[in-house]
Amino acid sequence: MSGYYKKSVQNGWFSESEVMWPGQKMSLQMASEIPKECILYEAKSDFQEVLVFKSKTYGTVLVLDGVIQLTERDEFAYQEMIVHLPMFAHPNPRRVLIVGGGDGGVLREVARHDCVTLIDMCEIDPVVCDVAKKFFSDSTATSFGDARLNLVHDDAAKFVKQEENLKKYDVIIVDSSDPVGPAETLFQPVFYESLKGALAPGGVVCCQGECMWLHLELIGNVLTACCDLFPTVEYAYTTVPTYPSGQIGFFLLSLDDRTNACRLPSRAPAKDFQAKLKYYNHQLHRAAFHLPEFAEKAVDEARAKAAGRPGQKTPSPPPAAASSPKAPPQQE
Repeated sequence: MSGYYKKSVQNGWFSESEVMWPGQKMSLQMASEIPKECILYEAKSDFQEVLVFKSKTYGTVLVLDGVIQLTERDEFAYQEMIVHLPMFAHPNPRRVLIVGGGDGGVLREVARHDCVTLIDMCEIDPVVCDVAKKFFSDSTATSFGDARLNLVHDDAAKFVKQEENLKKYDVIIVDSSDPVGPAETLFQPVFYESLKGALAPGGVVCCQGECMWLHLELIGNVLTACCDLFPTVEYAYTTVPTYPSGQIGFFLLSLDDRTNACRLPSRAPAKDFQAKLKYYNHQLHRAAFHLPEFAEKAVDEARAKAAGRPGQKTPSPPPAAASSPKAPPQQE
């Protein structure tokens, strides 16, 4: 075991590094108190430290730079929401870009949509993809062989600016790690401007949006910057037990300026599609945009900072509450 991970593994437990959440960290009991019996992989790639281990109750775990990226037990709560929120918000997504997502989970969910004809995936670190194919082949890394996939190992901030990618994508999904290390540039306003340039008319972007319990200032700054770029800017969230504070959010950005363009799904999963899902459904799609009061106030303040700037419109009001909301048409 390398010196880097000796400090993370003690007495049969793995504990995260305190990267952006000082004073707290997630710990998981390993499958064995003897590290060599449950550490499946550890190495330093050109970009980050990579660790894979077997846990006692959460299955196989992927860790990058000391931070849990996924566990087999709860990964679907993140993968399904970051994908299906934008995919079902769009009436007919055909060309999709995935930024990051080297573990394959986002790709797996995008590949469920038969309407998709092209999946470009830009993951800067090939080691993450290789590790996922070897250790998560039965969970997240199931669609790397999809004929629609074009996998590129490059800096996404440069990739989206390439001329052939301008106004190309119906949906862009940014599955980034926290804004430190290789993912730092993916939280800068200039990157969101590049994403806008890569969208086709009516296109939708969904980005990993950190935690409302820990990162409200960062969330607010990103929302304010995006309000200068997109006519529709929303924030949604999901719950994931092994993520910081058990919660993670999403920035939903769209060129569609219709009221509730992202909040209300344009399509719904067919029965056979829905049967394969463990988390997402069209009722939860609506609910994901209803935030706790403290977070809603922070989002409102972020919008207010951008109010009156050129190109801004009145924020979409929440959809009216209904005991049994009508399902959108099934198209998958």
